[in-house]
Amino acid sequence: MAAAAECDVVMAATGPELLDDEEAKREAESFKEQGNAYYAKKDYNEAYNYYTKAIDMCPKNASYYGNRAATLMMLGRFREALGDAQQSVRLDDSFVRGHLREGKCHLSLGNAMAACRSFQRALELDHKNAQAQQEFKNANAVIEYEKIAETDFEKRDFRKVVFCMDRALEFAPACHRFKILKAECLAMLGRYPEAQSVASDILRMDSTNADALYVRGLCLYYEDCIEKAVQFFVQALRMAPDHEKACIACRNAKALKAKKEDGNKAFKEGNYKLAYELYTEALGIDPNNIKTNAKLYCNRGTVNSKLRKLEDAIEDCTHAVKLDDTYIKAYLRRAQCYMDTEQYEEAVRDYEKVYQTEKTKEHKQLLKNAQLELKKSKRKDYYKILGVDKNASEDEIKKAYRKRALMHHPDRHSGASAEVQKEEEKKFKEVGEAFTILSDPKKKTRYDSGQDLDEEGMNMGDFDANNIFKAFFGGPGGFSFEASGPGNFFFQFG
Repeated sequence: MAAAAECDVVMAATGPELLDDEEAKREAESFKEQGNAYYAKKDYNEAYNYYTKAIDMCPKNASYYGNRAATLMMLGRFREALGDAQQSVRLDDSFVRGHLREGKCHLSLGNAMAACRSFQRALELDHKNAQAQQEFKNANAVIEYEKIAETDFEKRDFRKVVFCMDRALEFAPACHRFKILKAECLAMLGRYPEAQSVASDILRMDSTNADALYVRGLCLYYEDCIEKAVQFFVQALRMAPDHEKACIACRNAKALKAKKEDGNKAFKEGNYKLAYELYTEALGIDPNNIKTNAKLYCNRGTVNSKLRKLEDAIEDCTHAVKLDDTYIKAYLRRAQCYMDTEQYEEAVRDYEKVYQTEKTKEHKQLLKNAQLELKKSKRKDYYKILGVDKNASEDEIKKAYRKRALMHHPDRHSGASAEVQKEEEKKFKEVGEAFTILSDPKKKTRYDSGQDLDEEGMNMGDFDANNIFKAFFGGPGGFSFEASGPGNFFFQFG
């Protein structure tokens, strides 16, 4: 029997020793058969135990190692399985199944080149072996996915890398290297829970895996949990002092934390110029840290608003929400800047976004205020027409009316072109409207609160601006315009 030839045989002159050896072989075969029975029932732990007993009885039988390798593969213990598969082909280089199992273990662990060599050897022994042919194709596919992923990682096409690693992991489910690369790219894409899950699975099996510790830290770092991130980076560097990525990330995290804190301190002290410079420096540390950079942009936007650089503040807040479209604080800051620059439609849009996300009384009131200002902005701005502030006194309103009414009175422009006369007449009428509303406390209150003036029964199209003018200047004959030279006018009271 071929299997018997592979066992250690101690030659001795006495018959009983030979019988003992034969009995050991028979007992080993019995253990193997029991192992096969448990394997067929998918009770792989018991199968493993009986194959181990068979190996103990006859440690030079290649098939026993091959069977135990198959069992370990079913248990997902590929590194142990690889050892048994390699031992099986060391004992019998013509053992095709042994070479197949060795190749399969190499491939499962992500060593596709070694897998190819094993499958090639199996094909040399049996060139028609369909399993060897298919596995050889699978190994080459993994090699190709690795090459593509390496190129795409350099291009920062992280989605493509994740796709390639998912395909490779279908053939190499136990490869930590592929899993780590996938997790790192998931972190770069902002898919932190998925990345954390992959890294945690590896750490459960190997708590000292520096790559997995680095990825855990990277996720925390990108989620703006910088102190915790530093702890993981430090731990990774303890396990692997030369871990370049962990070293760079740790340095960036510490620098980012320090600059941000210094900027916050300067802001609280009212040193807005220094705060602006510190936040700007912090933004240059790591463009990949989206969440922290969103906060830095918002902080710098707040500084700009304090410096009354409102358009710059709006731009910073826009950068913040582009990086993190869930960042409520940035929307609120930008909305206030829009309000301050009378860009009410944009303010309403931002407050609507905020209120849809967080339906608080405060946010509802902010939205209502913005909607009211938007409504008011679509009417004529009587304050602008008179050229006065919204807090102008009664005397300031009268003085402004006197100046604007005289400036746009039709008689003053009687010698101008028909087009100019029409435009000045329109402005004269608007000045009269503005004075009529703003000089009446009740109407002014309604106008300021955004209420419709038509509810007062006043149709602004029916009144006569000349009557208002005459009433203001003391009635008919109160003054007249006379020419004092080409293009010059003065008014004369009667």
